[in-house]
Amino acid sequence: MPLLSVENLHAGYGPIEVLKGISLTVDQGEIVTIIGANGAGKTSTLMCISGLIKARSGRIVFDNRETQALAGHEIVKLGLCQSPEGRKVFPRLTVLENLDMGAFTRRDADGIKTDKERAFTLFPILKERQHQAAGTLSGGEQQMLAVARALMGRPKLLLLDEPSLGLAPMIVLKIFEVIQQLNSEGMSILLVEQNARLALKIAHRGYVLETGAITRSDKGETLLHDPKVQEAYLGE
Repeated sequence: MPLLSVENLHAGYGPIEVLKGISLTVDQGEIVTIIGANGAGKTSTLMCISGLIKARSGRIVFDNRETQALAGHEIVKLGLCQSPEGRKVFPRLTVLENLDMGAFTRRDADGIKTDKERAFTLFPILKERQHQAAGTLSGGEQQMLAVARALMGRPKLLLLDEPSLGLAPMIVLKIFEVIQQLNSEGMSILLVEQNARLALKIAHRGYVLETGAITRSDKGETLLHDPKVQEAYLGE
């Protein structure tokens, strides 16, 4: 039984249908990536899974529970947390306060404290910046904070939307090292990433999304060496 199962998902904005019958799964302990061109519907897929936009039809089953009718905060409580595209930190709040916002559904003070220390272990620069307003951080530091904030919800499944976007190569490598470390500790991850090569290198499986529909799915390594995928998304 998959941890996450999306079946024939349709969603959109106003009269525009963006997702046209998407189906995908994430098993416990997997990294699964979704690759595709800008405008293919990758972010909309994650937002729909997170409850931030509502499905028009189809099913989303997370941890044996249908979630497509639940509000976003209820989905977070189930253990599905997202680090959004563009980071979207709270700029006037400090690093610590942003982490507190990530734990807003929790009441276990000791556990929250432990998870903050865990975040500082993963991203030591955040400890140095903990009393600094998030809006004054660099782009890379904000991305680290966005991931750390999502982790404060103690996710069973972590959704990551474009974690490398606009970042220097060294920061990208750090972010992806953390993704692999989290996965090695048992966390399941659904990754949307414009750097298709990097995503497919670490993913167990991948899906290719084109204009709101899945056109190909396979093991990450297989997609990485697929000539059509290379031509379309890897610049080869």
